[in-house]
Amino acid sequence: MTAPSRLAIVPFVSVDSMMKLVHAIGVERFLTELAAYIEEDFRRWERFDKTPRVASHSHDGVIELMPTSDGHLYGFKYVNGHPKNTREGLQTVTAFGVLADVGSGYPMLLTEMTILTALRTAATSAVAAKYLAPKGSRSMAIIGNGAQSEFQALAFKALTGIDRLRLYDIDRTASEKCARNLAGLGMDITICSSGQEAVEGADIITTVTADKQYATILTDNMVGSGVHINAVGGDCPGKTELHRDILLRSDIFVEFAPQTRIEGEIQQLAPDHPVTELWQVMTGKVEGRRTAQQITLFDSVGFATEDFSALRYVRDQLQGTGLYEELDLLADPDEPRDLFGMLLRAAPKNGPVAAVQGTRTP
Repeated sequence: MTAPSRLAIVPFVSVDSMMKLVHAIGVERFLTELAAYIEEDFRRWERFDKTPRVASHSHDGVIELMPTSDGHLYGFKYVNGHPKNTREGLQTVTAFGVLADVGSGYPMLLTEMTILTALRTAATSAVAAKYLAPKGSRSMAIIGNGAQSEFQALAFKALTGIDRLRLYDIDRTASEKCARNLAGLGMDITICSSGQEAVEGADIITTVTADKQYATILTDNMVGSGVHINAVGGDCPGKTELHRDILLRSDIFVEFAPQTRIEGEIQQLAPDHPVTELWQVMTGKVEGRRTAQQITLFDSVGFATEDFSALRYVRDQLQGTGLYEELDLLADPDEPRDLFGMLLRAAPKNGPVAAVQGTRTP
């Protein structure tokens, strides 16, 4: 049997390889370059197939597929969200993704996306803040200091110049973990005893909690004029973080409105409440931050184009690194119509009859 063609071999980036790739590039550089890919794809938003993600909900969590295509490449991500997992020593969010060629339908990349999703979520938040946050912002409060918090902090540092962090989590050990992981990376970090204390003096407020419930992490009295709110944690039906009155005072920006109305903070509002899609700001169709007093809210739930951007970025970085495995993933018969013949030629040496009938002992 001949060796599979190069088209049948699919590069696979494991968790170990992804971590090595991030370190080879540098975390902040990785976030900055990934953000550029994300922004590039938002600017060509109208070329993409767009649909709310396909979700299967259960009492314990959600499993979702997030597909999109720009007509040349196709990408999708499989991702779950199970807040209870941390109590069992498991990740709340895990993911993998595929990038494929639209012309042939052949996959070009298979990769872990648990780490990559954390990176792309943080990069997207920081890209939005470039257009929406107060000019000269230096201080950010992060309420919820779980798996996403360090990525958010470093993305905002790299892209917007944030160098002062105020951390709060109902579990102080989570804040201590975040502060410890970020030590020595050029940020002044304060661990706070309440959400109210954390937001005092902050230019940007990031909420990124995990509980799957209608929660009020941020109350109306905690939000003064002029701040930018980066609401990351509300990302499925029945899960929110902000009091409704905050939404009514804010100019709200989203990725893809039909999806955010199902999953984001704005599920609390009327279906026709006005929101602005982020691509409109990036392309200059709509103004983002207009005044110093304006409250801007990025109601972020994640969208498939961001994963598409991340898959493109990783594919472009792999060449020459050796940080991937070659998977013999696709059947590749010598004659495309002779798939069964390919199976027969792989028969054990005792012949095709035995191969058809099977060789296992009953």
